[in-house]
Amino acid sequence: MKNNKALKAVAISTITDEATAITNLTKSVDADFLNCITLILHSKGRVIVTGIGKSAIIGQKIVATLNSTGTPASFLHAADAIHGDLGTIQKEDIVICISNSGETPEIKILVPLLKEYGSSLIAMVGKKESFLARQADLVINTTVAKEACPNNLAPTSSTTAQMVMGDALAVCLLEARGFTSADFARLHPGGAIGKQLYLKVSDLYSGNMAPRVNHDDDIKKVIIEISSKRLGATAVLKGQALLGIITDGDLRRMLEKNTDIGTLHAVDIMTKNPRTISSGTLVVNALSIMRENNITQLLVVDKKKYMGVIHLHDILREGIL
Repeated sequence: MKNNKALKAVAISTITDEATAITNLTKSVDADFLNCITLILHSKGRVIVTGIGKSAIIGQKIVATLNSTGTPASFLHAADAIHGDLGTIQKEDIVICISNSGETPEIKILVPLLKEYGSSLIAMVGKKESFLARQADLVINTTVAKEACPNNLAPTSSTTAQMVMGDALAVCLLEARGFTSADFARLHPGGAIGKQLYLKVSDLYSGNMAPRVNHDDDIKKVIIEISSKRLGATAVLKGQALLGIITDGDLRRMLEKNTDIGTLHAVDIMTKNPRTISSGTLVVNALSIMRENNITQLLVVDKKKYMGVIHLHDILREGIL
């Protein structure tokens, strides 16, 4: 067994080889690649991605990326296609067939059937002179000089190239469709990514109590208010006007500086002009403000009216980091 130094060298070599293979793909963004984008954009059907072996696994990832960025897509395993599932494909669909060699038996059976159906065929292939490439309407070239595997056998650089070209295709389609962050949120409502794009401060702060003290309240009342509302802070008001904020950190600093706190009032220890946020602001923006200012809560203010507090813990509970 090789020692750690040798294994480290193998890992670095693998990464370097794959990085080189990816860099060389820029030459594959050619007329055929751009025509693939146009073809898919104007299609009335779906994108059907098919392949065999490791290419099939990459195909599933490409389908997931297409679907999540606004291009309807489905995966069909090439072996399943030639054993009864070919009916999944309709004439209006565009088929992307992924194969490094372009010569596998399943592909050779499938391709003539696809052409008989009349579906447009895009080959994502590593061998431009292969059977698949010759039969396709358009070719996305994923040729690599060599696999990262020391024996030049295990699909490594070639499958990485397929995935990257699939990403490039999906992102180009995203841009061409004018797919926005709001569209992304609509397709990802249940995940942390989606929450960053639609969850608002109003969705979180309303479940909290709204700690408040008057500017002339004594320190005892301030301490009780902060402790009972369990948000680590309280707003300081004069009538309906927001004057400041007192945090538990302010209380600690007050105790360090003063031996006699009996004569102090809220206005004496508050921080003026506190950071505030409106209830309609996205929670991810609230988190950004907290991080930038090294604070754990923001006062929610709408039309100059104090509404409550949103705390860092509220945001973390939603899985937004």
